[in-house]
Amino acid sequence: QVQLVESGGGSVQAGGSLRLACALFGYSYSSYCMGWFRQAPGKEREAVATICTSRSTYYADSVKGRFTISQDNAKNTLYLQMNSLKPEDTAMYYCAADSRYWLRLRDEYKHWGQGTQVTVSS
Repeated sequence: QVQLVESGGGSVQAGGSLRLACALFGYSYSSYCMGWFRQAPGKEREAVATICTSRSTYYADSVKGRFTISQDNAKNTLYLQMNSLKPEDTAMYYCAADSRYWLRLRDEYKHWGQGTQVTVSS
């Protein structure tokens, strides 16, 4: 059974940094997409960044140049380094994974974590 567990959220002032981590258990597909999505109160969930087979990465325009997605295969862990944080980055951040390598930023992932809260104050 696939399980995703996020960590690393918290509160930070604008301009600060946070690194989110997502540990994946029971996930071993040769092709995949894994990524981060977020949902702010009263808003729809949106893609933040994903990484797919061959380590291709995809970013939402709102985070390009500020956020970096990476993975550590040895630790089966996905990361999201968030720099230059803005109040509008405040949201619940979710880790997601799927064996369909073409999903990229599409919100159709099969496996989801419980989320970790990120709050950015001005």
